[in-house]
Amino acid sequence: VQLQAFGGGSVQAGDSLRLSCAASGGTLTRYAMGWFRQAPGKERVIVAVISWTGALTAYSDSVKGRFTISKDNAKNAMYLQMNNLKPEDTAVYYCAAGDDYRKVSSEYAHWGQGTQVTVSS
Repeated sequence: VQLQAFGGGSVQAGDSLRLSCAASGGTLTRYAMGWFRQAPGKERVIVAVISWTGALTAYSDSVKGRFTISKDNAKNAMYLQMNNLKPEDTAVYYCAAGDDYRKVSSEYAHWGQGTQVTVSS
């Protein structure tokens, strides 16, 4: 399955963005999925993950209460609603799909190309 993340952009602190991850060449129905981000000079870290049914979700402490991950199996897509964005949210955001609901990026086999989110104060 190929993934494509889009929806990033440059916004002001306090603004909202919605990232989307579209899949092709396969169905996301049976995949757990996640959003990860990588800031310049830093490692790629978890933002949020969701189980294949969408029943389970988990978030990093830094985004909990501000970001919401969702998955629409009918549309073969995943989303990340980001509210009250902060400058420290600036990073390249990647979507990923894997066989198991995990919080570690190495557990995900399929990755999108990333979309840049820049938040200015």
